Amino acid sequence: MVVEQIHREDALPLTARGYARDTLTLGWDDRLRVRGHRRSDGGVAFGLSLPRGTILRGGDCLVLDEAKAVIVVVERPEPVFLIEPRTPQEWGLFAYHIGNRHLPLMITEAAIVCSDVAGVEQLLEQQRIPFARATLAFTPATSVAHHHHHD
Repeated sequence: MVVEQIHREDALPLTARGYARDTLTLGWDDRLRVRGHRRSDGGVAFGLSLPRGTILRGGDCLVLDEAKAVIVVVERPEPVFLIEPRTPQEWGLFAYHIGNRHLPLMITEAAIVCSDVAGVEQLLEQQRIPFARATLAFTPATSVAHHHHHD
């Protein structure tokens, strides 16, 4: 069983609407890997062969007609740094320092969120950027995979 496309809940094929439901809980890095073998939270094994550059997001539905199942993607909460700028200047400065290191970041109404990976805490401390630790589903604003500098 190989999944080659993603559906949204409100656009499931009619044949799939009565299928059993299962989930696939993935962190950010795993949601970038859209080719290869997977196993749903309920134990259903299947293959993924989605177009390159696809990012799995919470709520995406993978239809397995052979198993009569719809696997719904769940974004696993993971350790993050929560940065809450207080002024427009802080928003700009903090985002600049984080973006300058090519770190993926998520922007919410009240915060800049960075994955808790090696080097981030040191950067935040060096730049005197106040932060808190949290555990959230992390989906960056953009993928840095296709980032190129032009001279």
